[in-house]
Amino acid sequence: MQSPVNDHDKPPLEIETAGAWPFVSRRVHTIDGSRHVWNSRPHRKGLTAAAVPRLSEIPSRRLNTSIGVIFAIGASCFAIASSLSLLPSHAEWPGFTRQINALYFVGSIPFTAAAGMQLFQAANAQSRLDGEAPGRRPWFGWYPTEIGWLSCALQFAGTLLFNANTLDAMSPSLNWLQTDALVWGPDFIGSILFLASGYLAFIENGHAHWTFRPGSLSWWIVFINLLGCVGFMASACFAFVLPGEPDPTAITVSTAFTLQGANCFLAGAMLMPFEPRDTSAR
Repeated sequence: MQSPVNDHDKPPLEIETAGAWPFVSRRVHTIDGSRHVWNSRPHRKGLTAAAVPRLSEIPSRRLNTSIGVIFAIGASCFAIASSLSLLPSHAEWPGFTRQINALYFVGSIPFTAAAGMQLFQAANAQSRLDGEAPGRRPWFGWYPTEIGWLSCALQFAGTLLFNANTLDAMSPSLNWLQTDALVWGPDFIGSILFLASGYLAFIENGHAHWTFRPGSLSWWIVFINLLGCVGFMASACFAFVLPGEPDPTAITVSTAFTLQGANCFLAGAMLMPFEPRDTSAR
């Protein structure tokens, strides 16, 4: 990695690194005798311009707020759809299942939009850290060894699969095998990607495989989102369809975990606009 400040005559002297193996999410170095601290999450979120001054070219506060609002819209759709599905009195409504599946699909679109914005944000933060041309703004980039970018990339891929599986779920004529192939399969893989993304964001923030920092708002955001990823993963595990009549218990448990995951994502998204005020991780 090149120096984040390229106009100095002397190269930076790295004196400390930290992170959950195999990633580095924190670096401390000196430039011309001054101590500079770089933390991956605040850097890619644009929460501090001290380490990389040119990051201020991106309106980070507005972008983070927009991402949080859009994530909240998607999570709200999933929360409403799963809540209604858990009410037995609504199951007999004409077209109820089709409308619920449509609401899941509608909710998956804001998820993809917000995840794409996060990936764009991470790619631009990394390109500036690598000293690329200031006017160049990559849409996706390719930085698989950087934990923040990798987390965003996996999350974005997961949302695309959720787009596919929620769209296929609106088809009224799927048999059990088609349901597993077109709905459950993308849901299961997408949930794995979400879970991996959520854990990478968690260890990126804490620089270790496990941390407990209740005084940090950033820690709460990544921890709550990780709980949401666990909920979606559990939901997918119970959503597998077997030949014969559907198991109502498995459906109920799967829907309940979807509701738990959606509520966690909603809470995490609502906290995101306040993260710039949290200075504990910088």
